[in-house]
Amino acid sequence: MKHVPVKPTCEAIIDLFPDPFVIIDRNFQIVSANEKYKDHYQIGHEDIVGKHCYQVSHRIEYPCSQNGEHCPLEQVVESGQPTTVMHIHCTHGHEEHVQISAAPIFDNDGMVLYMGETIQPVPSQSDEDQILIGRSNAILRLISILHRVAPTQSTVLILGESGVGKDCAARYIHHHSDRNLDPFVVVDCGSLGESLIESELFGYEKGAFTGAERRKIGLIESANHGTLFIDEIGELPLQLQTKLLRVLETGSIRRIGGTEYIKVSVRIIAATNRDPQQMVKNREFRQDLYYRLSAFPVTIPPLRDRLEDIPELAEFFLKQMEDGDNQLPLSPEVIEKLLRYDYPGNVRELRNLMERALILAAGSPIMPEYVVYDENRLANTPGVVIQTNRMNSEPTLTRSSRLTRKQVLEALEICHGHRAKAARMLGVSERTIYRHIKH
Repeated sequence: MKHVPVKPTCEAIIDLFPDPFVIIDRNFQIVSANEKYKDHYQIGHEDIVGKHCYQVSHRIEYPCSQNGEHCPLEQVVESGQPTTVMHIHCTHGHEEHVQISAAPIFDNDGMVLYMGETIQPVPSQSDEDQILIGRSNAILRLISILHRVAPTQSTVLILGESGVGKDCAARYIHHHSDRNLDPFVVVDCGSLGESLIESELFGYEKGAFTGAERRKIGLIESANHGTLFIDEIGELPLQLQTKLLRVLETGSIRRIGGTEYIKVSVRIIAATNRDPQQMVKNREFRQDLYYRLSAFPVTIPPLRDRLEDIPELAEFFLKQMEDGDNQLPLSPEVIEKLLRYDYPGNVRELRNLMERALILAAGSPIMPEYVVYDENRLANTPGVVIQTNRMNSEPTLTRSSRLTRKQVLEALEICHGHRAKAARMLGVSERTIYRHIKH
């Protein structure tokens, strides 16, 4: 009797995918999901088909776009184009960063009928190792870009104003690369004189110049197999720009006073707060080096473009300071004042403000008057108005200087138990909500 092969089902095919994968219709209802998806969200087959994806991944009863968040699936439906973005999901009662890759499935008329969505969880980091803080659309877009370039060997040029955290972005790339077990070496061209930069970068042989009593290994060589972060590369002298270009093109260096070239495997990440294209026009920066470095340019948004990250950043900085834990959660009045400033010094300035406020508080709760900055730089916008979920008609919560049990419970009820939404509504970090729930 002739054997007739059995055609594999959709479920059998998608179970081959190594990451959580789900098929969703244009109304965001789940049609099918692989076992990895069910395991990741701890939900059975009978409880998943027919549910909306946001009920599973966000634990909410409405599309995430209705709460002011970017929805990648809506983008696929509207544009008919695939997309890959960073998103935040609720998993096992905690939030996690995930990289979503979604692609459309069309009907015969070219309309998006279904979407295939792959979910790649991003490994979480401890508080001590946390690098990029925030959940704004701007920071999620940045994390998505960094997460995609990190596993590659591409040279990255990080652009942005002073204090935005270009070093944090460089560390994130290194942390998520296959070089993360090897050195992450930093050289700040802005803090070294021209004569020192060359010896710091390339090292020197014994006797290369007066005072060179022994061989010195340079920072490029020290970063072998790892990552070299060149901060403020716009300050690198033209002569050394030529030598750096040679390193990028040949993968070898020669120490000062040396005769042999040494092979190195170094990934270079450069950063500057200046406009490199303008520097090229002014002949302050080599055009060929700029093209070589800017294979993958990344711009870090200023803090004024992601004000919603300020409460979480402020509390994160306090946690890093001695006795800062005792100031958590920050009062709504303090958060409101923090949100009224445009932060010309960006994240670095926010950290300094919190350190100063902690000192002025002298053990008492931080008050708005302890947040001291240049009043002339106050943003024109008034303090943030805390609102309930726009799907609800309940009035806004009135709050005292410290959160109360009643206020937290009311916020959780309004947000259907979603702790991240409750935290944003109250103007505090999600960690603060967890702490109140635990108490």
